[in-house]
Amino acid sequence: MLAGVPRPLIFVDIDGVLIPFRPRPAAGADHRLGSGAGHTPDRSGNPLLDRLDPEDGHRLLALPGDLVWASTWMAEANEVVAPRLDLPAAPIVDWPDADEEPPRGVHWKTAPLARWAAGRPFVWLDDETTDADRRWVAAHHPQPALLHRVDPHLGLTGTDLTAVRQWLDQLNETR
Repeated sequence: MLAGVPRPLIFVDIDGVLIPFRPRPAAGADHRLGSGAGHTPDRSGNPLLDRLDPEDGHRLLALPGDLVWASTWMAEANEVVAPRLDLPAAPIVDWPDADEEPPRGVHWKTAPLARWAAGRPFVWLDDETTDADRRWVAAHHPQPALLHRVDPHLGLTGTDLTAVRQWLDQLNETR
């Protein structure tokens, strides 16, 4: 990375990305919080937190970028999710309350994330991005951006992280 050049942002959604819609495979369940036979549900009372994989935190921190929560969990991203993934507190996108309707087919998060990036390159890990979002960002954001769709039934996988790492490495080679 060049001196003085800010690292790319890595926007991370929680539901469907870090918390898949269905339980993760039992392989490795012995190291996951809240998983395994006879384990009591998470103390917060949210049974979906059992689907977090603590290794995701280490894998995200290994990426050459600055993590930013891009989730409706808001402050709970740092209060509830980050500690379970051994992540430090990260900035949180404060979603606008405006009733601004996005263009047809464009996700409601797309324009706010591009504004939040303020001209920095970024990766957006979400389970709801589409080609319409990619086209909108390409037309409205002056820096490279990778909108990577995570399969919400699987959650973040090694394949997802490999694709992100390759994109970030290529980005860094060109900067």
